[in-house]
Amino acid sequence: MTSIGGAEMVDWKLAVATATRFVRPGPEISREEARAVVAELRRHAKASEEHVRSFTRMIPDGHEPEDTPVLVVDRAGWIRANVAGFRELLSPLLGKMQDRRGGGPGNAVLGAVGGKVTGVELGMLLSFLASRVLGQYETFAPATRELPASSNGGGRLLLVAPNIVHVERELEVDPHDFRLWVALHEETHRTQFTGVPWLRDHLQGEIQSFLDETDVDPMTVLERLREAAQAFSGGSRPEGERGEEGDDGGRSLVEIVQTPAQREVLGRLTAVMSLLEGHADFVMDGVGPDVVASVAEIREKFQQRRARGASRLDLALRKLLGLDAKLRQYRDGEKFVRAVVDEVGMDGFNRVWTSPNTLPTKAEIAAPADWVARVHRKADS
Repeated sequence: MTSIGGAEMVDWKLAVATATRFVRPGPEISREEARAVVAELRRHAKASEEHVRSFTRMIPDGHEPEDTPVLVVDRAGWIRANVAGFRELLSPLLGKMQDRRGGGPGNAVLGAVGGKVTGVELGMLLSFLASRVLGQYETFAPATRELPASSNGGGRLLLVAPNIVHVERELEVDPHDFRLWVALHEETHRTQFTGVPWLRDHLQGEIQSFLDETDVDPMTVLERLREAAQAFSGGSRPEGERGEEGDDGGRSLVEIVQTPAQREVLGRLTAVMSLLEGHADFVMDGVGPDVVASVAEIREKFQQRRARGASRLDLALRKLLGLDAKLRQYRDGEKFVRAVVDEVGMDGFNRVWTSPNTLPTKAEIAAPADWVARVHRKADS
């Protein structure tokens, strides 16, 4: 990454060190049990490939997409993988901010201090998230010595073993069923990106469009973040209580720092992410009854856990970081997929993967019949 006087805009090593230091410890587990969990997750990931492909029919018979590695990691491994992904994805934006800041000894010192502050802040955020993520398909994953990725420049499936064990114990569900259920969800994401060759580049293009619209003046960015933080300084309001007109207290940090152009891009990104997350939930529940005996119990308990959060602080942080929006993506996206499949069948739904033009809009996620009318009736007329 471009640097001034050797100082980066983000101290990535410090971000990893901070997150690793402050992340919560995992559940108590013996070495033998840990090895058994890792081995079982790998078996479930492999078995999930055939289950998901058979159910979704996204990959034609005889076609074998490029393989992507499946990695069973601990919380520190998840942190290292995500820091590498952030660095790859944000590199163009940070380079622009670096250039905008200019040279000179004073700016070099400011860059060194600012990079460390940002590294600590990113590390604290990742320490919060690292104990909550069960699995993740890393779409933009640069290969490292410790964390291999697919040869096309990105793609690996992560299963976070200590978090899976923690949740299965908390919910008091059958651990073997729960591990397979999680693997089905994450394998669906891998199938989405390996079975739809254009999807990764499309998503990356949308994200870069969002970042390109970001104010690249560092002081402007900091000022907008400061205003966003002030909006939340009073804490989260009780549900249903509204502030004065124009008050941003009910909006997430991500929403507050947007420009009008970014809001347009984010609308498209929200629709795509709702589709991907909802499709994964639909598939894991569709496959579940045949291979996961206790799927109904797992789904009910897991939905309750999603809704309530772990604590008041957890709820406030979820709101601040926009994680509540991710929960809505699961719910709204699953309703969209279910409605479309009910109307036109699985093969009819799979037209969604034809091109970027057949992806649902944000409005169509909420009105699946409109997507059917646009894509099917227009194409069949």
